[in-house]
Amino acid sequence: MSIKMNTNTPVKPSPEETGVSRAVLKRLLQVVGQFLTIAVILFVTAGRLDWGWAWAYLGLGLGIVILNALILSPELIAERGQPKENVKGWDRALTTLSIFPTLGMLIVAGLDERFGWSPPLAPAAQFMALAVLALGQLLFSWAMAANKYFSTLVRIQLERGHTVASGGPYRYVRHPGYAGYITFTLATPLALGSLWGIIFAGLTACIFVIRTALEDRALQAELPGYKDYAQQVRYRLLPGVW
Repeated sequence: MSIKMNTNTPVKPSPEETGVSRAVLKRLLQVVGQFLTIAVILFVTAGRLDWGWAWAYLGLGLGIVILNALILSPELIAERGQPKENVKGWDRALTTLSIFPTLGMLIVAGLDERFGWSPPLAPAAQFMALAVLALGQLLFSWAMAANKYFSTLVRIQLERGHTVASGGPYRYVRHPGYAGYITFTLATPLALGSLWGIIFAGLTACIFVIRTALEDRALQAELPGYKDYAQQVRYRLLPGVW
């Protein structure tokens, strides 16, 4: 008598896989929430929906979000959506502080569009700003894809066996994610046609330069192998400068 095996029995995901899936979903909801918040701020402050440059900015951002969802590992996305432990106190303070000029930049850009505070920019300049913004976003995405320990907050990820990332853009600067973030932040107000917004973008950039210096110091003190890496890759954000 032959015994038939049921090979179609579904395999239940492990608790670890279930946890990763939930964290990925949580992170995606966070990103969608941030995206919608930006859209609301821009269009409410501008007082209208027919703002073409804002739609171009949001469309570019949506494309980057989709790209990240396709190229980043579920584990990395999950880590970015998880509550963080062992986070540096100064990093929580700087991250919180950076929210205010970032929101200020978007609010001022929208009000600038409504009231015409800035002189009209040439469309070519705004297209160029969008291109620079896209390059900054892509650099940020490349840094995430090249570093499986890329986190939203500064911490040594002991529970994940944290090691030094030295591939991809990390061959050229030690903090390419911050370089990309600063680049697209500075380009954002110009892409939206606001010269006044540059003031707030500059404040955000200054905060991230400080964050870069403090994080680099923490990594050299606490992450094995980082000092040797820092000897090989000399610059933090901009090759030949700093």
